[in-house]
Parts: sequence; structure tokens; C-alpha cells
Amino acid sequence: MSALRLFGKSMLPTGRHSLPMTATMHRFFGSKVVGEVEAANAKYVSQFTKGDLALPPARGFAVLTCMDARLLPGQFAGLAEGDAHVIRNAGGRATDDAIRSLVISHKLLGTQETFVIHHTDCGMELFDDAIMGDLLSQSLVTATPSSLDPKTIKWTDSGKGPGCCEGKYTKWHTFTDLHKSVVEDVKRIRGHPMINGAVPIYGYIYEVTTGKLIEVPDATEAGRATE
Repeated sequence: MSALRLFGKSMLPTGRHSLPMTATMHRFFGSKVVGEVEAANAKYVSQFTKGDLALPPARGFAVLTCMDARLLPGQFAGLAEGDAHVIRNAGGRATDDAIRSLVISHKLLGTQETFVIHHTDCGMELFDDAIMGDLLSQSLVTATPSSLDPKTIKWTDSGKGPGCCEGKYTKWHTFTDLHKSVVEDVKRIRGHPMINGAVPIYGYIYEVTTGKLIEVPDATEAGRATE
């Protein structure tokens, strides 16, 4: 069902804040995916009963993990709405922005424990900063991999330019050693001056072929509370 059919008119149904449907909105609402998302949300709304959840996470912890579509923290960590903060980025890396979120999570919303969860078969092992910079300098369209094996993969960019040179100045936070990446991220969070030493940080790897969480003992040891 398209969004236009769902709403029945060229207007976003937000009560007194209704907005006219712009040309850009029409273009995106013509997408099959947009229609599917809107229809799924309508069903979710019809069954929704959790509008009174409190803002602070009920179970008092945060998860930093990867954006990979195969990872559903709500399922592999047993989370429901309102239980925990889930912070996601490419690779589940402890970037400045991830740490910003963790600081807010603890300082203002009371989380007392943190999990760093990377995963097997991660796309961050398939390129490095130089490769991404070169690909973006050629074009901004999706590149094509020769395989998904980190040892043999070659990327091809067949898009028409222009590209962008900014990618050559960006830190993409790729890695070649999965276990080491978890340890590095836990250590970075543990050692950050804005992170409370009383908050323990646990390191895990999610196995995409089994759904299992596997602890990285060196990471969890590095993330021990220091206060």
C-alpha cells in the first residue's frame, strides 16, 4: 500500500500541524519501500500499548553495536521497548559520536553498564581508508565488490563522476582483526575522560551464523570498573 493510498489525500495527517505534500514527498512516497514502511507502521500503531514508558532505560544499560541489518539487538539481547539504549554505527566503533551518546546515556539517563558488541563477517573488514577515499573520488554511486572475502575482495566503481575528495580526509574506522577491534573500542571508552570509571564495559562478538554472543575476555577485563 502506498503512503498516498494510506492517507487518502495529499496531506501528512498530523492534526493541526498537517503539512502540504511537496513534490519531493510525492517522489519518495512513490517508493515501494516507503509504502511498506508506512503500512507496517499503521499496523504497529493499531496494536501499540506502550505510550507510557519512562524516558530512562528501564534495565539501566547501553549497547554499542554495528548497523548491520542482520543484527537485531532486541532479539539477541532480549530487549523490549524502553529497556536499554542501543547505539549503532558502521562497525559498532567507539567513535567520538558514539561516546557522546554513551555519556548522555549515563550522565543524564542513568545507565550503569555498557556492552560493546561487534560481529563476524563485518563489512568494515572489506575496505580501508585509502580504498574508500579512492572510490568516493571517482563517484558517489554504489561500488561493486568482486567478492565478500576480505582476503580477495576488489572494489570497482563504474559510476559517472564527479566524485568527492572529502573521503580521503575521513577516518572510516575499519579493522582487520575482529577481536582486537572489540578490545580497542572498550579501551577507548574506558579511558575516555568523560566516561565514569564506575561503569563497567563488556566486550562481545555476535556470531551471524548462529546468533550467539561470544564474550571477548580481554575486552571485558579492560572494561572493568575502576571506581
